[in-house]
Amino acid sequence: MLAQKDSHKLPVIGITQGDINGIGYEIILKTLCDSRIFDSFIPIIYGQSKVFSYYKKNFNMEELSYSLIRDVHQAQAGRINIINHTDEELKIEPGISTPIAGKASFEALKLAVDDLYKRNIDALITAPVNKNNIQSDKFNFSSQKRYIQSFCKDHASLMLMVWNNLKVGSVTNHISLREVPEIITKELITNKLNVFTKTLQEDFNIPYPRIAIMGLNPHIGDDGLYGKEESQIIIPAIKEAKDKGQLVFGPFSADGFFGSAAWTKYDGILCMYHDQAMIPFKTLAVDGGVNFTAGLPVIRTAPDHGTGYDIANKNIADPNSFRHAIYLALDILKNRRQRKETL
Repeated sequence: MLAQKDSHKLPVIGITQGDINGIGYEIILKTLCDSRIFDSFIPIIYGQSKVFSYYKKNFNMEELSYSLIRDVHQAQAGRINIINHTDEELKIEPGISTPIAGKASFEALKLAVDDLYKRNIDALITAPVNKNNIQSDKFNFSSQKRYIQSFCKDHASLMLMVWNNLKVGSVTNHISLREVPEIITKELITNKLNVFTKTLQEDFNIPYPRIAIMGLNPHIGDDGLYGKEESQIIIPAIKEAKDKGQLVFGPFSADGFFGSAAWTKYDGILCMYHDQAMIPFKTLAVDGGVNFTAGLPVIRTAPDHGTGYDIANKNIADPNSFRHAIYLALDILKNRRQRKETL
């Protein structure tokens, strides 16, 4: 364990800088400018101190100080700590996707993930990256989640969107809509449902979670008129889960389910594809939602928005989602520790 961490008895939370030309540093600065937040954890930014200083000056936060450290063992409580992924000068071009920004995104992420899996930090919050400019021979993944998951392939995962009591997962994620019916199987639904149930129990402290499952087709297939995935795949998966004692319900038609506020009656909602989950979630959560990678032995959360190139460096980015991502990680960490103590 870390010497500094032990002396202060505070969780050590890693934060990646994201794309240096986006709103990553803005939401980080706006979150950490309130010194009261240091009562809850020790922050370590994996980034570049000169880029941090550039945005700090632009947003008139010159009074915000930091410690430049070489590794997590030097982290100090009560202040911002920064680990540089490079000492080179980085060209900052707010609002523009560049190869330099992509390379910087990956280098910072790699350092942070290495410390995460070495248990040098207790949780990781990732600022948004550009999924295109980050690609390289070292990073060939569709998302940061996939990269983080690649270090523990024996663990099934679930992208879980969280806002207050609303928790929405999806059986499939970043694939084209035409591929969804081919990929969805009873086994895949069962796998995601098991991860969902376990994370609600262990990470959110809900002993007997009630999970609603959405259908795939309009009007849940209408007795096969619009598709047979419900009768042939989804309903058998639900029956199997019920036979095992899981509290699962459905399938429901997503439009009526979210439109009638039926979602308030359940602890979790499992959708079939990305937009079926994300459109109602972001409509309800507005700017406060959090992306949590459930099912992994490590804790990673993220704000539920992208790089925000269109508003970069304009001092108008809302930090709420990022702030909620930090506090959700802390809550999950607390629940996991308490559960471990009782076993």
